[in-house]
Formats: sequence, C-alpha cells, structure tokens
Amino acid sequence: MSETPDYKSTVFLPRTDFPMRAGLPKKEPGILERWAGIDLYRRQREAGQGREKFILHDGPPYANGHLHIGHALNKILKDVISRSQQMLGKDSNYVPGWDCHGLPIEWKIEEQYRAKGHNKDDIPINDFRRECRDFAEHWIGVQAEEFQRLGVIGDWRQPYTTMAPKAEAQIVRELAHFATSGALYRGAKPVMWSVVEKTALADAEVEYADHTSTTIWVRFPVVHTREAALEGGSIVIWTTTPWTMPGNRAIAYGQDFEYVVVRVTATAEDSLARKGERFCVAAELLDETLKTAGVTAHEECARLPGSALAGTVCHHPWHGKGYDFEVPLLAGEHVTTEAGTGFVHIAPGHGEEDYWLGRAHGMVPPDTVAGDGLYFDHVPMFAGQHVFKVAPKILEAMTEAGALLAHGKLTHSYPHSWRSKAPLIFRNTPQWFISMETDDLRDKALAAIDETRWVPARGRNRIRAMIEQRPDWCVSRQRAWGVPLPLFVNRQTGEVLKDPEVFERIAQAFEQETSDAWFAADPCRFLGNDHDPDQWEPTRDIVEVWFDSGSTHAFVLEARDDLAWPADLYLEGSDQHRGWFHTSLLESCGTRGRAPYKAVLTHGFVLDEQGRKMSKSLGNVVSPQEVVDQYGADILRLWVVASDYAGDLRIGPEILKQMAEMYRRMRNTLRFLLGALAGFDAATEAVAEPADMPEPERWVLHRLAELDAHLRTACNDFAFHGLFFELNQFLTVDLSAVYLDLRKDALYCDAADSPRRRACRTVLDHLYQCLTRWLAPFLCFTAEEAWLARHPEAESIHLELFPDIPATWRDDRLGAKWRTVRDIRRVVTGALEVERAEKRIGASLQAAPLVYVTGAHMEALEGLDLAELAITSAVTVIEGAVPEGAFTLDDVPGVGVVPALAEGTKCARCWKVLPDVGSHHHPGVCGRCAEAIDNPPVSRAEA
Repeated sequence: MSETPDYKSTVFLPRTDFPMRAGLPKKEPGILERWAGIDLYRRQREAGQGREKFILHDGPPYANGHLHIGHALNKILKDVISRSQQMLGKDSNYVPGWDCHGLPIEWKIEEQYRAKGHNKDDIPINDFRRECRDFAEHWIGVQAEEFQRLGVIGDWRQPYTTMAPKAEAQIVRELAHFATSGALYRGAKPVMWSVVEKTALADAEVEYADHTSTTIWVRFPVVHTREAALEGGSIVIWTTTPWTMPGNRAIAYGQDFEYVVVRVTATAEDSLARKGERFCVAAELLDETLKTAGVTAHEECARLPGSALAGTVCHHPWHGKGYDFEVPLLAGEHVTTEAGTGFVHIAPGHGEEDYWLGRAHGMVPPDTVAGDGLYFDHVPMFAGQHVFKVAPKILEAMTEAGALLAHGKLTHSYPHSWRSKAPLIFRNTPQWFISMETDDLRDKALAAIDETRWVPARGRNRIRAMIEQRPDWCVSRQRAWGVPLPLFVNRQTGEVLKDPEVFERIAQAFEQETSDAWFAADPCRFLGNDHDPDQWEPTRDIVEVWFDSGSTHAFVLEARDDLAWPADLYLEGSDQHRGWFHTSLLESCGTRGRAPYKAVLTHGFVLDEQGRKMSKSLGNVVSPQEVVDQYGADILRLWVVASDYAGDLRIGPEILKQMAEMYRRMRNTLRFLLGALAGFDAATEAVAEPADMPEPERWVLHRLAELDAHLRTACNDFAFHGLFFELNQFLTVDLSAVYLDLRKDALYCDAADSPRRRACRTVLDHLYQCLTRWLAPFLCFTAEEAWLARHPEAESIHLELFPDIPATWRDDRLGAKWRTVRDIRRVVTGALEVERAEKRIGASLQAAPLVYVTGAHMEALEGLDLAELAITSAVTVIEGAVPEGAFTLDDVPGVGVVPALAEGTKCARCWKVLPDVGSHHHPGVCGRCAEAIDNPPVSRAEA
C-alpha cells in the first residue's frame, strides 16, 4: 500500500511576523522615536482641524523629583481619555504643564546653601530665585522624558509652566481683578502656620497624622456672675493645646447645654482638687471630670441652663502676673459635650472659631507667637520659649497659680505640614485674603458646583461642603520663591492701591523680565507719575502657589488658540477637592463668574497589594520606572484602565503578573488575527452583508456591536475598568474558547474560496480593525505595532478613528439564542474533558457524542452543526429526557451527553474521523479536504 502524502503545504496555517513575545521594554522606545519622527502630535492636530474640541486641562505636577506611581496613574489616565476622545472623532489637544513655585523647591536650594555653610538670607534674592528657577527647569526636563516614556502624547515642545513670564504676568492680572473689586484685603487672623517652614499653609498643604498632646483642665476664677452658686467658684476648661493659654481672652459655653456647680467634699491622695472648692462643668461631662480630677466625693450645688451663664466674667489663671484682664463667658455654637468640660477656652489668635467668636464681641486677637514658633518678647512669663516645648512650663505655672485641676496625654489626629511632616499651629498674623462674601464669591462657587458634572458623583457633595464652610482665602506667603504679591500699600492708611494701570505695568514687566523685576526695579517704574513712591510701600510677600495653579485656566486655556475655555475636563486625585479643583473654582468664579471646567473626574490613591500606603520603610514602593524597565509601559497602562480608579488602587508584584498575563492573552489574540488574515484581500474575498454569513459569524458581529456600545459609554463616562473586564471576557471566552477554536478547522482546511472560510476571514478582518483601534488609547504601543504589522505604509493607528459599526450587526435575538447554544456547548466540552482525562479519547475529534436536549434547546440549535461547534467529528442530537449516567452540568438543566467514539478513519489533512476518508482520489483525506487540495488559491501568499 502506498504511503499517504504530506498535505501540510495545502493547509492554510497562520503566517505573521508579529512576535508572540512582546519585548516591550526594548520595543517601546523605538515606537516613541517613530512618533517623534513623524511628529505624531502635530499630525493629530492637523487631522483634528474643524472637529469638535475636547480639552482635558492638565493639573500641573510639581517639578521637584522623579515621577512616582501616583504620577503614572494620573498621566496615563489623562492620556487614555485624551486619546479615546481623539478616536471618537474630536480634536483632543493635551497640553502638559508644571507647577514651579513654592516651598519644596525653595527648601531644596536652602539645603544646598546650608550644606556649604551659607545663609539664604545673605544671598541676593534674585540670585536665590534664579537657582530655584534652574532647579525647576531641570526637573521639568526629567519628568517630561519620564511621562513620554509612559506613552503620554501632548504638546511637549510647548508645555505650560507657572513660572513662565506670560504666566506670571497673567497671575498679576488675575490678582488685580480681586484687588480692584475690593475682594482682596489685608487682615490679621489665625491661619494654619508651619513654624518649621515659617509660612502660612493652604488647606491642601495640610495632612493629618497622630500626635500626642498634653491635656490640661484649668480653673478660671469667677469674679462676676448673676448666679449665686457660681460666686467664689471657678469655670473649668479643658484644652489639648496648653501653649495657647497665653493667648486666652474668653471662655465659650453652649447656650442650650445643662451645667452643674459642685462642691468638692473628698479627693484622692494625689488629686489637685481642693476640699470645699466649687467649680462648674457641663452636666454630661461631670462624672468624667470628677474621675480625671481625683474627686472622690462631691455635693451638687446647682444646675444651670447655659443661657444663665451670660454675663459671667472670670479672671485669667495668671491674673496679677501680666494677664490682668477680664475673661468673659460667651455663647459659642462650636462648643460640644463630646469631650472635656463643656467649656472651651478662647484664644482669638490661635483658632478659626475662636477668632470669629472674639471678633463678634469686638476682641482684637493678641500677637503672642512669632513665625518661628517662639513667644514674642512682650508675652509675660514665656517670652522666647517655643510653643512645642513649653507644655511643662505651662503646667508648672498653672500649678503655682493654683489653677491646674488635672492634666494628661492624648494621642489624636493633628494637622501636619505635608512637606516637613512637622505639626502646625493656628497663628494670628497679618495676611492677604480674598473674601468669600465680596461679590458673592461663595454663592457663585456653589452655583458653579451644581452646574458641573462630577465623576464619581459623590465629588459634588464633598467640594460643596468645603465651599460652604471655608473661610476667606489666604493668598499670601512669607517666602522668596514665587510670584510676588504685586501690591502697593499706603504707608499712612494701609489702603491698597487699586490703579489698573499700575497692575498692567507690573504685568508687562513680568512678561518681559519674569517676576524677578519686582525685586530688581525701582517702585517708580510701576507707580508711574501719578503716585508718590514715598506714600506707597510695595509688599514683600509672595502669592500662594494654589493661586498660581488656580489661575492656569487663564494663562493656558484662554491664551492658546488651539485650546478652549472652559475645559471639558479637569482630572486629578481626590485630594484636589480641597486643592486644584477648589482654588481653580474660586479663582474663576471670582473673575469670570463660573467654573473653568465642565466636568471633574477624581481618582483614588495607589496602595500596595495589602492596601497599605507605600513607604520606603515598608519596602513596598513601586516605581513606575522599574515597572517600565521590567514589563513595559503598556503593562502599566493596562493596570490603570483595568483598575477601578474611582477608589484607591492597589499594585505590586502579583498584580503586575496578572496584568502581564492579561496582556499576553490580548497580544496572542492579535497575533492569531494577523496570522489568519495573511493574504486577505477585502476587495475580492470579503462577504459584505451579515445576512450572507453563517450564524457563528453573525454572532461575533453582534458581540462587536455590543462592545462598541460599551466602549463609547465607557469613553463618555471616563470609566474603563468595566469595559476591560468585558473585553477580557470577550477575548478569552467568546473568541479564544469559542469562535476561534471552532473556526480553526475552516480557516486551515476549507477551500480557499469556500463561503464559510471567506465569511470567517471577513469577520476576522472586522475583529482586527475593531480590536486594534479600540486598544489604541489604552495599549498605545502594542496597538501601533499590530497596526503597522499589517499596514507598514501607514503613519500611525493614532491617526485613525474608532470604527463605525453598522446597525445591522446588532441582533439581540441572536445574542440571546447563542447564550443557550454556548450553554449546550459547555456541557458537551465538559463531557469531552472527562473522556480525555480518563484517556478514552486523545483529541475531541475522536468523539461523536450523543447529546440529549429539550425542545427549547433543539430550537436554539436549528441551522447549526453542533459537531462543528463542539469540535467533534460527529454529534447526534436527541430531543428527550437525559438518560441515567449521562454527563450534565447543574447550571444547564435538560442537557446531557453520552460519550461515543467517531466512526471512520482519521483524515490526514483535517484530522477529523470520518467514514468517507480514503474514498477520494487524494489518498487518506475526506471529501472536503480533497476538494480544497484541488482548488488552491490563485496566490499561495497566505499558505
């Protein structure tokens, strides 16, 4: 008998140069070079001419170090959104920017001076500022390269910076608006102050951490009251900030609380309470106060409503030692009975609520603490001492005065500087403020919040609560590196010069020479001939950096013809509700009457795999540079879009491995499509209408239509993790495990021009067109590689649009039918797995099972070849009850499979076991294969 020929050359096996191993760390830099060579950013702008604009305005990162994983999350998400909007058919122009002024850079330069034994204050201010500018410029260059390595496309040749002369000039003009309208004023009131950095801090520069404070219970002797029970007694306050006691000027009580006056009759041995003394505390807090003070027995003298305390006056505990003033009791809404005594000591110079309560009663906040945390020389008893070291002295002085009732320690959440990590104080100091009430700024901002789309929606309530409660905006800082506060103040009256021409001369000088001109020029240059320089003193504060970044909409969006105001989207971390979103809102509402954005998207923070904050001490820091070097930027990009960034995200070695595995499946799908489409010519081979295709092909087109709708919804909602879950399911289940699996036989073994194979290759072409474009905003490097593998003459996939899916592809009835078909198929393949495990078959093509189904299942299988679907050589479908012992799945009732072997001989070309093998003129093959061998394609390019 003659030997069966080798038919391998007649089988249409996939052919592609697209490699299975990605090698992204080495390949991606070459793609970046290609984009630079064709100037992809500029080509996108040309392609977008005349389209609707979509402007995502970049919240500027700080230019002072290498990127961390939070930067990568933020910039990749921005790039994904910008690219996806471009591919939706818009002109999505992304302009990156940097925040350059402020304390972190100033500190770095100061450190360099200290290392050389130099004092910053001995250096000419513009020399110092020049070094700060150079430092920022260096890190802008470094970060720009690192951002681009992540695949972020934008106008890297012309980014914006807050230290650019035109930006500094516009900041002057923005401040001028507030100054000339009367909204900018100078006031002395408590602000959050860093004694380490010697400057006021904005809310966004404050973080909260545990801090252990000394707590004290202090007697204030009553000297005037309408209540007999209080005469000769004392009011007891409790505070966690003993250092504020020199600033005390009043005591607050709750108008609606019940208070009790008690007389001490017995005490513990170490108690500071005295037998026979009387004091008053809130009734709810009496037991805790007595226990803390070591009072073992007492008599109740009276119960009083809070309103009865009106008009009561005390002496300061150090009366007669320089604190010789009356301390009135005042009703305060901020008093609670959650802890303490129900009385709050009021230091108008050291607390926001204290300040406003004192102001309402005509109190002038005393100056007690200097910027370095030391008491001023005029403060009795404590001059020159540091507020964070003075607690033992306070305790000693209170004890000597007979005022200390008890003391202790409390660990609680306390404000710290996010830069120095040092605890902060509230300190009364002259500062410049923008009023929240002048020009109805608060009301305008609240209205703008309601007009803005917030993603997720809870962001609206968060920022609304902040705006409702926020005090006036402190916009001055006592540092050197920043935009100078461009104000002249009358030396006699303290009045601010509101001349628009003066502000414009300042702005023009800054635009020509940078804001260093403020320190270098004679004030006459700005004042002109209309104002006597002897009468007007220039300020020496700088503008807080949050006003800088809050003004970016003015010197970026409005200043560039290729952008638009307001922005379509602002996107930053959720902390920016009190930062950039917040200050941009106030600045824009104050100058333009509305928010500078239409929508705001917030993402969470990045934690390690255990949900812990990243820190060097824990050794759990994930560097984006290391991820890119090991895996490639596309893996990092996949992590971003596959995560639910509405909350906090997690990353670590295991998660990155999962992302790499997901990527491998996506890449292998693209590779299979490219291989299977070798030689495909749509003009001669494609099947135009779904109605002319077999049902499996029509089902895949239906799934593409469903995914297209999901993609467009995800792009509109800026929420991609659900899309990627569905896309991953589509690739791994619908395609790899079902459609591509069942169609490999037709692809490899059907005749080149068979209707089934042509329909399949047409659908594969649609799959390729959709998947490469859909993935382009997300896996920007891999999509480009896959696109160029088939279109080597093309410029870039990133100049394409998402494909328009014909409405005829959507067939929900077919989709429902195929859910049933796939359930039946799962039962059959499950039975085959058992047969394989028991070694009764080697491959599924050896099987010809009997499949029992219900009438509904039989209806779903109408027109389908279940053997083709299940990849067996034959199947017998029987409508009827499932016999005993048949293979079943609990979640697919009514379907059972009885295994059986296929009858016939194995075809040497397609490997099916069929009765007709060997009965054709080509030895060892079935009839279908014999016909395919006789009808090769005109060109064997795809073979």
